[in-house]
Amino acid sequence: MRYLHILLLLILSTMALTSDARHTMLYKSRHMVLDTDTIIRKQSLSVGVSYGSDAMFFGRTGPITYPFTSIDVVYNTKMGFFVYGSVLRLIGYRTFVDEVDLGGGYLYRPSKKFSGSISYNRFIFNKEKRIIESATSNDINWKNSYNWKHSKSTVILDYLFGKSSDFFMTFSQSKYFETKGNIFTDEDYLSFNPTLSAIMGTQNFVKTYSLEHQDRLEAINIYKFGSGPYSVNNGRLNVLNYSFKLPIAYNTPHYTFEASYKYSIPVNVEGALQNKRESFLNLTFFYLFY
Repeated sequence: MRYLHILLLLILSTMALTSDARHTMLYKSRHMVLDTDTIIRKQSLSVGVSYGSDAMFFGRTGPITYPFTSIDVVYNTKMGFFVYGSVLRLIGYRTFVDEVDLGGGYLYRPSKKFSGSISYNRFIFNKEKRIIESATSNDINWKNSYNWKHSKSTVILDYLFGKSSDFFMTFSQSKYFETKGNIFTDEDYLSFNPTLSAIMGTQNFVKTYSLEHQDRLEAINIYKFGSGPYSVNNGRLNVLNYSFKLPIAYNTPHYTFEASYKYSIPVNVEGALQNKRESFLNLTFFYLFY
């Protein structure tokens, strides 16, 4: 019962962003990412579950592959405010919960082509702190998108603080389209949103994570002896990652299932972690109440 109580308290989750009245999706910065940005002023509650093949944090992954599952809950108001909560569990470990995220923010749309959001996110981890995201605990996120008709440009600014402080700029170019014909019913359809992204920022979180997990890194021969996290300038602003993502979603008026493939190219890798090119698979299902 206490786990049920925890879940009920998490009726606070990411952003419900919609492409039209029949099509509502969730956005979550790292766990649940379903892709669309048009805002409808409608009170709603979304509950979703997702699977990821590895936990990535601003273009960086930890020394071990950490597949995960998560439960996300979102509440949106007609005024554009939202609150959210998320529970993440790593697959293959005995811990029941590895991370809890809480936050809220505001969605705005000053014109038909321009939309955005600003939010605050709080990350809470168990004592193991396995994933690289555990090197920080707070995130202020500011996202702005402009639709050029032929494609959409998005710029996201993140300021993270806690045990380490970092600043990130994420640039992406995407093209959303959907099927015109119905699939099984009069209201379902497929949607696609191929996206190219680049992340610039500092990486002090790499140093913090490396120092906290030095014994683990040495044990699996990933720690660079003689050139540890003190020997590099992790506070320098640099390009961190390039990626290509292809999400494909099956949509109905009340629920969506999305499968996405992402190919990641980390660059300027510094400190104790040996990141390399990696493919990611994410599966997400959510149900919308409104």
